[in-house]
Order: sequence, then C-alpha cells, then structure tokens
Amino acid sequence: MMNSMNNLKEQLKAHYKIAAFEEPTKMQLAFNVEPDKTLDVLAYLKSIGYGQLSLLTCIDWIEIEEFQLVYILFNWDNGIHLLVRTSIDRNNPKFRTIEHIYPGVKYYERDVHEFFGVEFEGNEDSYKHLFLELWEADCPLKKDFDPLEFSTNRYGNRKYETNFPRKVGGE
Repeated sequence: MMNSMNNLKEQLKAHYKIAAFEEPTKMQLAFNVEPDKTLDVLAYLKSIGYGQLSLLTCIDWIEIEEFQLVYILFNWDNGIHLLVRTSIDRNNPKFRTIEHIYPGVKYYERDVHEFFGVEFEGNEDSYKHLFLELWEADCPLKKDFDPLEFSTNRYGNRKYETNFPRKVGGE
C-alpha cells in the first residue's frame, strides 16, 4: 500500500503542484487543493480508481472567514481513503457542483447547503430541503449560530414539568 500511496503523491505533485500531504492513518491521505483545481483533481482521482465518494462535509473556520469543503474518496482496489480539501469564502459561500463527476454528491451538497449555507452552482436540487423542512433560522452548523437564542426566540422560556419524583440525596 505504501508504494501506491507514494506513487499517488508523486502524481499529484507533478500534475497539480500539491506540495503538502498528511497521513492521518496508514490508509488515509489528506491534502489541500486550490478551489480552481478541485474539479480537475477529483475527475483525475476518479479516473485512476477513486470511484466512490464516501462523503462531502464542511468545516467552518470562522476565525479566518473560510469554509473548508472536504471530499472523502475511496479506492476499492487498494483500500486507501483520500481527504481532498478546498477552501471557500465564508462570506460568499459558493462552489461548483461535482455532480457530473460523482452523481451521488447531490445529496451531500444539499446537506452542506442546508447546514452551512454553501451554494453549489449547477446542482438544481441543492436548494430543496433535505432535513430542515420547516427551518426558518440561519444555518445551524455555522459556528456563529446560537442554539439558545434560537430556542428562546422560537419557543420562549418554556418550563418543562415531569411527573417523575426527584430523588434527593441518593434515596
């Protein structure tokens, strides 16, 4: 496996000028890609055997006003997972869909749109609700979302009564 991981690193360095790699585990390789090269890199990786998009997720780096999109790919032949990361502006969160490369991504893009507000240009379904059907607040996984404020505004200061007796002092 180490040989195929080293070969992949060399290919990515040569073709896409990727300089730094991390190996979170012996079967994972993580690296950052410039936004304008991401689609090309993903298409290339699919063509060499990384045919499964296992996940697309998003990380909110509020301190530097960026979102990081993380595409997790898997190769069934060598068992290696790739974490392909790219950053976008948090204040104008737009990226292109990769639906033409990995068709199943449309659901992951809907998820990232709902929970972080990232718009995926070219994915016509990305604006349809996937989980938050009646949601009217800001995106709940952004770091500046305040769940207590949301709950207080939406539900007021509710008190919840129970019918269960409380045990005091270990009785």
